[in-house]
Amino acid sequence: MLEIARGAARAVVTADGAGLKSFEVGGVPYVETYDAEPPMGSGAVLVPWPNRTAGGRWVLDGVEQRLAITEPERGNAIHGLVRRVAWTVVEHTGSRVSLEAPVAGAGWPVELTTSVTYALDDHGLTVSHGVRNAGSARTPFGVGAHPYPRAGLSSTDESALSLAATTVLPLDRATMIPSGPAVPVTGEDDFRVARLLADVRLDTPFGGCEPVDGLVRHVLRGPGGAVEVWADPDFRWVQVYTPDDYPGRGRAVAVEPMTCPPDALNSGVDLLWLEPGESWAGRWGLRPLA
Repeated sequence: MLEIARGAARAVVTADGAGLKSFEVGGVPYVETYDAEPPMGSGAVLVPWPNRTAGGRWVLDGVEQRLAITEPERGNAIHGLVRRVAWTVVEHTGSRVSLEAPVAGAGWPVELTTSVTYALDDHGLTVSHGVRNAGSARTPFGVGAHPYPRAGLSSTDESALSLAATTVLPLDRATMIPSGPAVPVTGEDDFRVARLLADVRLDTPFGGCEPVDGLVRHVLRGPGGAVEVWADPDFRWVQVYTPDDYPGRGRAVAVEPMTCPPDALNSGVDLLWLEPGESWAGRWGLRPLA
């Protein structure tokens, strides 16, 4: 485990998977944590695609690629290729840690190099992602993260969630793969105005995330604190998941910034592309609120 600190703020990052294990300020937690293995994708880095790829199959330049089926109950490849590999630590100072890993393997024909930096500052935690095309062909990709934010000492059910999203993507609930194009949020899918999470059950991709003052902003607020999950405009999508059985917590909420929706390797929606030698960078972060 890799710990960083600045003033009253502390964060812990894992060397395996480069995931976020904890973030707290003055002893108040702003993400869910865990004891041993990360449950339910907690804190994971999702590269070179977030969420799911249907059947583990996609096509690049007319050639079908076959990814390992890592969600066998639904027959999908899920959450990329790097969340269970050992990353290399390239920098570890008092308030900052950077790691990198290669992205390669069966079903991914163009080698990428990905990096992530966690840095504490006076406003909270910033997570900076980088992807470089280390291969010899143009390639698409996506990036996501899987934090479970906490409204400080509030329970999940007494917390209210607001999202920057203006659309929602319908899913085939048997496979969790999109069943049609995104549609405007309405009714129970509309979180543009904060809604209490009690009795809300979501495993839902939202899109059309609109920046305010240059950043996409989602907010979780309760009587025991509040936290903003912010992201650069490239993170146009956010998956929200509300499990009832997060270990040691019960009800929890994941607010997952994503650059593209589920099954983007097949739909092409909001995929990022890199030519050989090109690089991409993007950020998201957590900011405790008063």
